[in-house]
This record gives sequence, C-alpha cells and structure tokens, in this order.
Amino acid sequence: MLRRWPHLPAFWPEACVGPLRAGVAPDAVMAVPAGDAVPARWDGRVLRLSPGPFAPPSFAGRRVPAVLLAGEAPDPVTHALAAAPAPDAGICPQALQAALRAARIGGPPGLADPGPAALGHGPVEAVLVIDPCDPSRRDAALGLWRDALAQADGRPVLALRDPHAPATAAPLLGATRRDLLSPWTLLDVAAGVHALPGPMALLGTLAGVAVRGPGGRVADAGAAWAAIAAAARCADPVRGIPIDLEQAIALLGDWRAAEAANRRIAVCLGMSFWKRRRMAAVLASAAGPPAFARTARDAVALASARGGAVAAWPSRAPADLTARAAAAGVPVVWVEDGFIRSAGLGAGFLPAASLALDGRRPYFDAGGASDLEILLATTTFPPALLARAAALRDVLVARGITKYNLAGAAPALPPTPGRRRILVPGQVEDDLSILRGAAGAVRGNLDLLRAARRAAPNAYIAFKPHPDVEAGYRRGAVPADAARALADIVLDHVTIAPLLDQVDEVHTITSLTGFEALLRGRAVTCWGQPFYAGWGLTQDHAPIARRVRRLTLDELVAGALILYPRYQDPVSELPCPPEALLDRLAETAPWRGGLLARLRRWQGQAMARLLKGRG
Repeated sequence: MLRRWPHLPAFWPEACVGPLRAGVAPDAVMAVPAGDAVPARWDGRVLRLSPGPFAPPSFAGRRVPAVLLAGEAPDPVTHALAAAPAPDAGICPQALQAALRAARIGGPPGLADPGPAALGHGPVEAVLVIDPCDPSRRDAALGLWRDALAQADGRPVLALRDPHAPATAAPLLGATRRDLLSPWTLLDVAAGVHALPGPMALLGTLAGVAVRGPGGRVADAGAAWAAIAAAARCADPVRGIPIDLEQAIALLGDWRAAEAANRRIAVCLGMSFWKRRRMAAVLASAAGPPAFARTARDAVALASARGGAVAAWPSRAPADLTARAAAAGVPVVWVEDGFIRSAGLGAGFLPAASLALDGRRPYFDAGGASDLEILLATTTFPPALLARAAALRDVLVARGITKYNLAGAAPALPPTPGRRRILVPGQVEDDLSILRGAAGAVRGNLDLLRAARRAAPNAYIAFKPHPDVEAGYRRGAVPADAARALADIVLDHVTIAPLLDQVDEVHTITSLTGFEALLRGRAVTCWGQPFYAGWGLTQDHAPIARRVRRLTLDELVAGALILYPRYQDPVSELPCPPEALLDRLAETAPWRGGLLARLRRWQGQAMARLLKGRG
C-alpha cells in the first residue's frame, strides 16, 4: 500500500504509519483495503479501508485515493452509516452536497454522461427505479417498481440499470433501459429515486435526491453526510498533506474531468521518443494509455478503430494528418508545452509538467481562433476564480517563476536616468510560434531588435538570447556585432525573471516573456500575434480584428494558467492544480533528468561550439 500510495501517512498524521515489521508496538493496527485478506501472521486489530462513494478515477490502472473511510467492520461504509453519529457543527451538508454535484464523482469510470435529454426528459422530471441487475434481488426490485408506479403522481417512471452493476449483468425488470450511463445523468433527471441499499442509493442521498428504499422510507441526507464525514479521512496525494472532505471531493472532480478528457485521446503522433513515457502517463485513462504512431495513416486508422482522437505535436505532425483525419472523421487534438513548464529546457530532454491541449488549433496559431482564444473571449470569470488567479499571480511574481525556471541570476542593469528600459527577448526563429504568429516585417530576432530601436531610439535596450539557442539546440542566433549595434547590452546565459524586475517594458514577437512581463505589471509591445495580445493589455503592432473583448489581467491569468492548461505532478504523475506544481518547482530532485538529459546537455554544448553564430 505504501508503494502504491506514498501519501498514506497523511491520512493519519497523528500516527506512525509504516510497513509490518517484527516487534511492532502492542497497540499497532493493521490497515487493509476492504475485501483484502489479512496476513495470516497478524492477530491484532484490523482497520478496513474503503473510498466509499469517493472512488478515484483510474489512470491506466492506477487508482490513488483522496478519501478513505476507515472502520473495523468488514464494510466500513455500511458500518459508518449504521453508527449514526451526532451531527458535527463543523460539517455543512449543503456545501458537501454542492461540491459532490459539481465534481460528479462516485460512479464507475468510462460511463457516458449525456445528461437528461438522452433519456427523453428534462432535469428533475422523472421517477427512477434503479434495476440492480442481480438475480438474488429480483423480488425486491419488482417491489420497487410497483412502489414507483403507485407513487409517481403523474410523473414518468423510468427503469434504469444500476451504474455500479457489472456491464454484462442482465436487467431484472422488463422496462429497464439497457443504456450504460453515469449515475449523474440518472440523478440529474430524477425527481425521486427508488433503489435498494447500495452505492447508487447512497450517492443519490448524498446528492440531495429523495431516495426511497423497500417500504418507502426516504433516506436522511443530513444524517448520511454526518456519518460519512465522521468516518472519512482525506489527504492530498500530490502534496502529501491532510485536507478536508470538501477539498478532497473537488480534487477528485478535477481528476474525473481529466480522465474523461484523456479517454477521448486514442493515439499520439509526432511525440519524440523521450516524451513518450510521460505523455502516456499524462494522457492515461481507465481505457489505458494512448497508443503511439509514426505516420498519419497509422494514427488515423488506430484512432478510428478505437473511436477516439489523435493527439499530435504540431512541429512534428505529418503534413497529411489534417486531411486524413478529416476524411476519416477523426478529431485532432494539438498538444504543446504549457506556460509553466518545468525547471529546465524541453530541448534538453526534460519532460513538461504542463501541457496545452487544443481541439481547434495550437494556441500560438494566430490564423484562427483556438480553444484558448474562445475561452478568453467568452468565459464568465466568477469572483472566486479571479481571486484565485490574483493569488496565483502573486506567487508567480514573488517566487520569480517563469516557463523554464532556469537556475542562475541576472546582472544588475546600470542606472539609466531619463531613459526607458526595454527588454527584447530572443526567440527560436524556426519555432512554430514564430512561423504562425509573426506578422508584417518583424519575423526574426534581428528584425525585432531593429523594430524596437526604431520605436524607441532613446531607450536603453537589453537583448536576451533564447536559452534553447544559447544551449546549442535551436536556431535564432543574432551576430554579436549586429546585436551590440542595436542593443545597449546583450545578456548571455542569464535567467529571465530578475530582468523583468529591472525593466519598464518588453518588446516581443510572440514570446511567452511578454505574458510573464504582464504578470509583473510591465508594459508589453507585441510585433506579432501571441495569445495574450488583442485583449487590451498590450500595445499591438499587428492587431487581431476578431479579438474585441477587453480583459483584466486576472481574467487573462484565470483563462491561460488555470482553466486552459493541463498540469501533472512530476513525482506522483497525477493531475494537479498549478499551485501544487509551483510548490514542486522549489524541489530539485524532480527536475534533474536522467542520463539522456545529461547526454543532451553535452551535445548542446558541442553544437554551440561547432556552429557558433548559427545556434
């Protein structure tokens, strides 16, 4: 259990949690998952563990709990409900019910969740009978059906399979629909539910639906929440700390959404060999990890057979992918690094801890609207999300966090009385963000330097080459003489965050440094069309006519850093929020890379020496 769940001690912070050893303390308790056998040599107390209605989603077979119900009875859930503890003043059933409904957890993974319309009715419109699909419960199920018909009061009565029943089990009632549906589609349509005791009845009760069992008794939601909360222990598997039940439910809801999104992706295409293990983990679902293909033909054929999408890395996607996928009716999801990526370079074979997945086009492709652009243009940002965005921005600035978080410092720029300080960040010139986001005559680093100098002839300009170019991995070097003729200082091999604290303005084509400058309250001039331009926060030399909405900085942060990217903890390889990744960036072990990364660094150094000036 400790190998599978390293965060297990966080469920019992008051105890010493460890593996069974000889000479254990006399008051030791053996913790065993409900249903598992107890070791024959153990004759002490046994604590049974169950996630109950808070089962975690499966990521290619990995199921890591955030909630455990613990008790000495064989079934801790049934025992907790029977115990009927006094209500805890610190527990708010209404808040927990709202969190559970928002999270939509509690059912087996992979079930379709189309909503009430798929059942031909509107929300809260029908009376449901849950068919247990268990021959031993046939008479009780027939009794539920009769009760429902008698008490429907003119509402339609639907018999539906229990989502927790085996998929191959046959229904007991002649009227039962054969659809395998999420419990939340069932609960959304339900004005009331008739169900035998079990997971579906409990979930409905906790969701606030009137659930009637045999004899017509309606379960008490407040009492059920009190019992469950008293028995539940909760822990964050990424941070390894205790959390409360409402936080745990929200975390599981985020995981459920990530698993459901992953299930759409059947095949990966254009993924470098060193990315594949991490990509398989970040895109894993209950169906397993995605397959990997080398050609567009193979990828489209596999995706069509599996009924899913192709996830493609834009710079390595074959030219015929879009046409083949469209002809076969296969969706394409474009995958790129996220905006808070790692502590090290992707070009140095260090996998990303965040990804941007876009079903329309890569976020940097200004030729049309991406999912990110649609999100920024249409989303209503509630106050709680904006407060979270502001807090995230404060942490990013205070800790000096950027995309790559490279080690090192930056020199103090000299005093420049009466002169604006402008930072010009270099970019990789053959990167797709330049090829698809540059506009007009400014399409390379030398062009950018010239444009910045023309726009601000009296400014103090600092030019910082791109780290991938400096490391010898990518193209984009500016000849030293040309750079010194246009810039007051050329800053080689320095980290970006301390520079942003020393300048007044940033001029860029599409660099993420412009976004990072906005976070720090700096003025930003865009000569290209990056995702953060056109919302009223930047001076744009290449306006994007379709972007007409004006955003606040925190709305931009909420969309671009919270709602849009996918984050994965590099240690547990579980989905995580951006705040948890920021904490992980303070550690060194997850970002060392292996032998391959060390060889890549040596190769980059050799290339930089051999191809000096070219990059």
